[in-house]
Amino acid sequence: MKEIGHWINGKMVAGTSGKFADVYNPATGEIQARVALASEAELAQAIADAEKAQLKWGATNPQRRARVFMEFGRLINAHMDELAELVSREHGKTLPDARGDVQRGLEVVEVCMGLPNLLKGEFTDSAGPGIDLYSMRQALGVVAGITPFNFPAMIPLWKMSPAIAAGNAMILKPSERCPSTALRLAELFKEAGLPDGVLQVVNGDKLAVDGLLDSETIQAVGFVGSTPIAQYIYGRAATNGKRAQCFGGAKNHMLIMPDADIEKAADALIGAGYGAAGERCMAISVAVPVGQETADKLVAALLPRIEKLKVGPYTAGEDIDFGPVITKASQERILGLINSGVDQGAKLVVDGRDLKLQGYENGFYVGATLFDDVTPDMEIYKQEIFGPVLSVVRAGNYEDALQLVIDNEYGNGTAIYTADGDTARDFASRVNVGMVGINFPIPVPLSYYTFGGWKKSAFGDLNQYGPDAFRFYTKTKTVTARWFSGIKDGAALNFKALD
Repeated sequence: MKEIGHWINGKMVAGTSGKFADVYNPATGEIQARVALASEAELAQAIADAEKAQLKWGATNPQRRARVFMEFGRLINAHMDELAELVSREHGKTLPDARGDVQRGLEVVEVCMGLPNLLKGEFTDSAGPGIDLYSMRQALGVVAGITPFNFPAMIPLWKMSPAIAAGNAMILKPSERCPSTALRLAELFKEAGLPDGVLQVVNGDKLAVDGLLDSETIQAVGFVGSTPIAQYIYGRAATNGKRAQCFGGAKNHMLIMPDADIEKAADALIGAGYGAAGERCMAISVAVPVGQETADKLVAALLPRIEKLKVGPYTAGEDIDFGPVITKASQERILGLINSGVDQGAKLVVDGRDLKLQGYENGFYVGATLFDDVTPDMEIYKQEIFGPVLSVVRAGNYEDALQLVIDNEYGNGTAIYTADGDTARDFASRVNVGMVGINFPIPVPLSYYTFGGWKKSAFGDLNQYGPDAFRFYTKTKTVTARWFSGIKDGAALNFKALD
């Protein structure tokens, strides 16, 4: 049985705790490896070594740090297919989707190539008589990233890239369900020129998480996962005086107005609802058609599209639409919620409960499922299913549809399909959700903007990647300077490039 360890001080090391977690192949249901879970002593040593490495890295000028990211981006591109294979093998998503996972992380790396501009401070000449005033951004020191299973490449890259670019060292704890991609990225980062110890990848469970939250050395924590865990991590980190940005669950709605192009809206819902087996925090899980005629047309358009979806292992080819969910427990939870929808009176239009694939009977598959006539009091509406289940909630008018989104406890993403600019503008202005799509189903911002939800989808006041990330991973120092001496004599006639 393959054993997966940690990345410490620039090399792979075996775990010494004697504790392991199983890493499954979701397509077959088989255990393919065991990943070591760090002890308190292992974690403490990794943090201490990172603290030493950060001193030199933080003193390295931004241009040199940017060059490391330029090479890191080149290496990610060169190893794109290998990284996608690692993602698919442990997560189960299709290879095209896995390449997208890597690509969206790479885009944040590309932004970090311009980090000298992102780290510039401010300057005021002659703020007072002979007085100059300026600010500078400085690294926090050692920070931590705790990342989920559903994006084994993208979210680790979202966390580590701006943190390290800003001059920090990072302790990354990836999901123990999908550990291999983060470890391979660490190898490529070293090959790109990152000094040993600046990035430590430590696999672990709650013991490791609490160790990061309680460590006096760790200055900030970034997390993505479920809302209860996000709230726990945010509270414990804040209690210990750390910065924290913690992103939780979602229940993303898409409004379909009577003037919308139903065919385009249906295509969008298929991709946004069933892509990656619904295991995305930005997946659309609730369709809200406005008016009975709109709803009837939408369901009629969705039905043949769902019936054409191909489900299977990533090894079955590039035309597979989605694969298994991550674990047997996830599969059982999703099936249980589908059952509850039937029991509570929702209309089951497409039933994905009995999907069986020849040769993969033990895989963690759930077929595409469509409910109609869902109401807000049902469990399938209230809970984040995180599976290939789409619920249609019919609304009588625009105001009722908008109020559904406003009243929901989550506020990650939302979308509206309409041909009317005034309606779209009103929706974007009034909806209390962090990321809004207009005729765009999954409105994940490009990497030079910033990603973050509202309400119970996010805890903390700064978002992921983009300008907010550099604010989060640095602290501002403001200097007031006055000089009394005159201008000194002397000149330098040669032009010297900055190092």
